[in-house]
Amino acid sequence: MQGFYSDQFVLPLPAGHRFPMAKYRLLRDAILAELHDVRLTQAPLASEGELALAHGPSYVGDVIEGRLSAAQQREIGFPWSPAMAERARRSVGATIAAARAALAEGVAGNLAGGTHHAYADKGSGYCVFNDIAVAARLMQAEWHRRQRRLLRVAVIDLDVHQGNGTAAILRDDPTVFTLSLHGARNFPFRKEASDLDVDLPDGTGDEAYLAALDGALHRLWAVHEAALPGLVFYLAGADPHEGDRLGRLRLTAAGLAERDRRVFSACRERGIPVALAMGGGYGHRIEDTVAVQLQTWREARRCWRDWRGGDKAGAGAFA
Repeated sequence: MQGFYSDQFVLPLPAGHRFPMAKYRLLRDAILAELHDVRLTQAPLASEGELALAHGPSYVGDVIEGRLSAAQQREIGFPWSPAMAERARRSVGATIAAARAALAEGVAGNLAGGTHHAYADKGSGYCVFNDIAVAARLMQAEWHRRQRRLLRVAVIDLDVHQGNGTAAILRDDPTVFTLSLHGARNFPFRKEASDLDVDLPDGTGDEAYLAALDGALHRLWAVHEAALPGLVFYLAGADPHEGDRLGRLRLTAAGLAERDRRVFSACRERGIPVALAMGGGYGHRIEDTVAVQLQTWREARRCWRDWRGGDKAGAGAFA
């Protein structure tokens, strides 16, 4: 299984900043120590042309050239620096590479990514560029160029925060279905309309969460009864965990592992490749966040092994 990382591009954050930048390197170390058949590669740099598939060229230029205003930087949550721009581009590049690998091998992932609060013309909530929207549109273009047919895409966003930027960018695109299962009272406080939104009350635990997930997945497959997606982007946020500082939900580690298992199994049963992105995770203990993310990669690797051992000519992009 292939994984792509960009943790060597560390942002020079001010002292006391609450974003847990170290989690990305800790996750890479954990994967290297345990999951020996996951092949880790440094993320490529997304080009300006690729970014323009989902973002206005002027905004792309402002990020790359360091022209973001103080207000724009505050909304993103990171001060601008060359490393900030570099990391943002490589985070998108990692999801692009993971999507290509997933279409070839069944499952692949970005050790970061899931920057779903970024809009076409602005960043927000620690998200500079929207890696999912860029990668979805690029995969569709590449697939059409090779296969001369449409690649339908679904986004299964299980970060605790609604994927507002993804929903806004892809709102009028019937070829990409956006599903977001998130805390009703959590950031962003002004939600955008996804194709399917499931709002959860504070304190939701394993049983209620998994029931809501089952219902959402059932609706996703029902909508696509005539033609299944050829690729799923899965945002496996660690922030629904009961130990998360920002999550407000109460899922256990076992509940999150079952969440991942259900998503990967549902896609595998239907022959749909999965590109994984990690989304948020802000545990009181960073070790808890990394442990939740590592078990997501265990489930992803299990699904990838099923692809290698099974019939790859399923209903998805291999068909």
